[in-house]
Amino acid sequence: MSNTLAIVGRPNVGKSSLFNRLTKTQEAIVESMSGVTRDRIYGKSDWNGYEFSVIDTGGYVHGSDDTFEEEIRKQVLYAIEESDAIVFLVDIREGVSPLDREVANLLRKSNKKVFLSANKADVPNVADLAGEFYSLGLGEVFAISAMTGTGTGDLLDRVVETFKEKTDDEEIDLPKIAVIGRPNVGKSSLINTLLGDQRNIVTPIAGTTRDSVYTRYKGFGHDFMLVDTAGLRKKGKVYENIEFYSTLRTIRAIEKSDVCIIMIDAQTGIEKQDINIFNLAQKNGKGIVIVVNKWDLVEKETNTHLEFENHIRERIAPFRDVDIVFTSVLTKQRIFKALELAKDVYEKRSKKVSTSKLNELLLPIIENTPPPAASRGRYIKIKYITQLKTERTQFVFFCNLPDDVKDSYKRFLENTIRENYDFRGVPIHLYFRKK
Repeated sequence: MSNTLAIVGRPNVGKSSLFNRLTKTQEAIVESMSGVTRDRIYGKSDWNGYEFSVIDTGGYVHGSDDTFEEEIRKQVLYAIEESDAIVFLVDIREGVSPLDREVANLLRKSNKKVFLSANKADVPNVADLAGEFYSLGLGEVFAISAMTGTGTGDLLDRVVETFKEKTDDEEIDLPKIAVIGRPNVGKSSLINTLLGDQRNIVTPIAGTTRDSVYTRYKGFGHDFMLVDTAGLRKKGKVYENIEFYSTLRTIRAIEKSDVCIIMIDAQTGIEKQDINIFNLAQKNGKGIVIVVNKWDLVEKETNTHLEFENHIRERIAPFRDVDIVFTSVLTKQRIFKALELAKDVYEKRSKKVSTSKLNELLLPIIENTPPPAASRGRYIKIKYITQLKTERTQFVFFCNLPDDVKDSYKRFLENTIRENYDFRGVPIHLYFRKK
């Protein structure tokens, strides 16, 4: 399970600069989820092969000077609650400020690992000023420069050590199925119906669900965790802090899940935000089942559901190999079918194909249908294929010219794998490396 590092501190100390440095080789998870923040606030980082999420709390502070202290206090409390470790950033050139002391007081009371980092230590003589910050009582001070990268390696070495020490022993090791979608599509109603009680508050007001709620579902041969999430919202719809933070929790729930049931409203059809949510789950390598809810409210003709299904597949292309089920939570129509499909996708996502079988199947096909020639008439030769032993479904193709394999040929290889091994609902990631 991915660990999370939060960056906190008063305005203008360089939080976004540090965030950008940590996530520069990765695409921010909320890249297409406009409305979560004005800046890229939630991303992925990798240090020495250890992947973790990064939250820049600074992207949300706004308003007059009078509101800064209260806003930062909320951010720090959020970071304490939601993250596994915290980087507390201060400005080495300005020294200790009253607001720094306020933040330090909050952090000292938490049981989270805090890394006090004095930023803007761009030249050696400035780094000597870091000693002043020991007065905050948070232990070692890391003198860093987010702009040049000075000292960030030592900081990340220590951060990653903390993550390695963390274990998930307290968590029940069960498949996690997240129910996600736009507000008011029926996510909480689906879970309530499955559980047979009002576990989650349901009202017709969009955005009622504030937090991600984990509930164990055991029955009819199933045993897994259901995750109900606050609805992901469109641009400009995140007005209040609580909505902003619940959206981040939703993204974290997607990250921590194994399979996502993506709910679409049959009355409004598939919208851009539904596709954003689909892409978010796909980029994270999660299993996917699409549930079209409120199907009982749609006027139907002979081919209505086929036309609806074909339209969805056109919109989610090129990854179309996904089950689509039409439900009505109100009448309990096909809701257990959705669960069966989610369980099936979980099992497919866990499947591993042996290296010998992969090469026996794919190498003759590649020989008969080789990749298009690279630049200057050079030929691409794929010599060996293996599936990585990772949580995601990933295959590596070893070849002489990995950078010259065209996207169209990558799709051909993915489709060949799908035709021979059932990975329906599972995103497949292909990598090409030099032999």
